[in-house]
Amino acid sequence: MQKMSSFRYVWAPPEPASVAVQGSDARLPVQRLFFVGRNYLAHAAEMGRPVDATRDRPFYFTKSHSALLDSGASVPYPRATSNYQHEMELVVVLGAGGADVPAQSAHELIHGYACGLDMTRRDLQLAARDQGKPWDTAKDCEHSAVVSAVLAMPGKVLERGRIELRVDGQTRQDSDLSNMIWGVRELIADLSRLYHLRQGDLLFTGTPEGVGAVRAGQRIDGSIEGVGSISLQLSEPSA
Repeated sequence: MQKMSSFRYVWAPPEPASVAVQGSDARLPVQRLFFVGRNYLAHAAEMGRPVDATRDRPFYFTKSHSALLDSGASVPYPRATSNYQHEMELVVVLGAGGADVPAQSAHELIHGYACGLDMTRRDLQLAARDQGKPWDTAKDCEHSAVVSAVLAMPGKVLERGRIELRVDGQTRQDSDLSNMIWGVRELIADLSRLYHLRQGDLLFTGTPEGVGAVRAGQRIDGSIEGVGSISLQLSEPSA
């Protein structure tokens, strides 16, 4: 295969996608953005789609690099929605790849963790769901995958810890990682049956109950015990 450096491009390619790293000025290069849907029982119930963990498997969706955004940014309220909602999540950062990974060794792929916001145009999602259509335009919009600085924790499996989110200082989401239906090991193993996982893949592990709409001018702050914090400021829609 020809090396990228030997190609001539019609115009300059974009900078590689990356996220910040705690305690370092180095950036962590990002491969793909995977998201788990309905991984907390209470959130599944509030969305009207209960989960039976004895029968159901995790399901996933993806976002493109244009959705990736560092914590602390200020961005315009997005286009084509009047119901933009927050979803606070633990993000698993993979430091190694693999396929058909056994759950008992899935921790070997973990590089570390971050806080994440899976911002969602909920009105578009519900309309698509009711018509049996994909969620792409609801989920994969610009600046909708916010990620805090990564905390390196090689091989560490997080099984508990408080996860919370506030809007303008008022608590909206408050739960514990132990309430996930499928834990970190199970998710990595399951996803590796569908994809050959790669170093730099990010896995957003689902959100607890309490999701809700935000407006232009509001500030979102979240945190996960032992991992870090995240913030996002929404400004007025762009012209």
